Amino acid sequence: MAKEMVVAYIDTPEQLLHTGLKCRERGWRELDALMPYPVHGFEQALGIRKSWIPAAAKTMLVVGALLGFAFQAWTSATDWPINVGGKPLVSWPAFIPVVFECGVLLAGLTTFFALLYAGRLFPGKYMFGKRRTVPDERLTNDRFALLVPVEINGSRDQIEGFLRECGIHEFDQE
Repeated sequence: MAKEMVVAYIDTPEQLLHTGLKCRERGWRELDALMPYPVHGFEQALGIRKSWIPAAAKTMLVVGALLGFAFQAWTSATDWPINVGGKPLVSWPAFIPVVFECGVLLAGLTTFFALLYAGRLFPGKYMFGKRRTVPDERLTNDRFALLVPVEINGSRDQIEGFLRECGIHEFDQE
């Protein structure tokens, strides 16, 4: 079931940060924002935690490198051992390019799919119970929106009343 949200439209990034801080001081959680460009400090203002995606990418980088090394070592020493000029079967310096590429490949794929998952961007997914659409065309140009979940932060009237006190006068229901 989709979350019910109050979407408050804001004209300046300063007002977005100010309103976000006021909402956090009030104890509201799970705030989100729609912005046409990055705004420095919005993560702190809205209480957004650091992403888990870099940790997943680093983990898969190591896993990919280990799998690449294990595959080459198994292939050259166990599956198809060939003695070439008395060289060791597991000659690791020759494995470095493939180990690097396997690590980078898995880290890149993990990052890509983790971004799709974290942003809920899989094709056919729905947002707020309906197909994804931009609530206001200006959000991609010069306008900002603050999204406040209703079910954990109070009633719609309470939320809109507090946001009006913060100087916001245009709302939408999602």
